[in-house]
Amino acid sequence: MTTSTQTFAPVTIRRARREDVERIAELIMLGAATQTMTADAIHAEARHPGYAEAFAAIEASAHNALFVAEEAGGLVVGTFQVTLIPGLVARGRMRAKFESVHVSPERRGHGIGRIMIAHALAFAREHGAGMAELSSNKSRLDAHRFYVNLGFAQ
Repeated sequence: MTTSTQTFAPVTIRRARREDVERIAELIMLGAATQTMTADAIHAEARHPGYAEAFAAIEASAHNALFVAEEAGGLVVGTFQVTLIPGLVARGRMRAKFESVHVSPERRGHGIGRIMIAHALAFAREHGAGMAELSSNKSRLDAHRFYVNLGFAQ
């Protein structure tokens, strides 16, 4: 019988800051399964003011939180958003929605996604969510397998 040990990457999960917006936009574009943009085009697109405007709205919202996974040395290698949704179902049960979960392509398979989802679940519980759901683009088949392996159902 063999045992395997899973080694997690040394990352810190923290709230995103304004200066992270360009990198977050790049990670989202790099995560697109149909990505055909060059690195220069991705970098230029990530500077579009619409991303900073969206970040400001997320930051101002009491029901949204945007996070990054940061390696030692300050490199942002992952991102995810948690939205808390109040509802009347189940006596007002709060639910959490996870979206825009992306890990830098060269860092996938190193446990960063697991750390991010564990943090998202803990954050949701701490804020009273009794249910969690996530969304993912239909074309991101690797992401779907990842979520199913974590116990999510399609």
